[in-house]
Amino acid sequence: MSSAKQVPPQFDASFRARFAELVRWRRDVRRFRSDAVSSELIQQLLTLASHAPSVGFCQPWRFVLVESAERRAAVIANFKRSNEAALAGYDGERRALYASLKLEGLTQAPVHLAVCADEGTATGYRLGRVSMPETLRYSVVAAIQTFWLAARAEGLGVGWVSIVDPSALCRDLDLPPEWSLIAYLCIGWPQEEHDDPELERHGWETRLAPTMLAPLRR
Repeated sequence: MSSAKQVPPQFDASFRARFAELVRWRRDVRRFRSDAVSSELIQQLLTLASHAPSVGFCQPWRFVLVESAERRAAVIANFKRSNEAALAGYDGERRALYASLKLEGLTQAPVHLAVCADEGTATGYRLGRVSMPETLRYSVVAAIQTFWLAARAEGLGVGWVSIVDPSALCRDLDLPPEWSLIAYLCIGWPQEEHDDPELERHGWETRLAPTMLAPLRR
């Protein structure tokens, strides 16, 4: 192991401003162009995502590119069933609004990526997760957010499809039993660009005021 000291990078005001802009422009994309995304770019983004923090350095993220038409069709059928069940939970105007929303880009996105947590990993020797085992899944979420920001920096759009039955999806993808689905991502070049969330733009919910996000003090 090298004992030489490394000089940390300096992030100036211009970089910090651009980073804040990147965070604001990271959107959940549901409308994609059909243009292909190079496998080299996807691999570059996955490499960056693998530098995310993980509890006990367990690195539990497992990435699955879903490419076959048969498996994609199973995912789409899963979404349709789950979406119908979700719609049944609303009434009146809220039901009509839900039905009008576009909630996925499964048929348009050129890249489908399932992101899983390896619940059985021995890497990290369970450090930090004996009392809070859920931190293993949180680590995967950190990798997803890292991937998302890196994709946005390249001009790519990412959409997280959570309206699925995760157990059925894992079976349809023939994944190892110790892997848990954390996210199913649609990835591609966006048809349109917005700096506001689509759900806010279409009246589903409004952003909380900054005063609501102030930390409690004890």
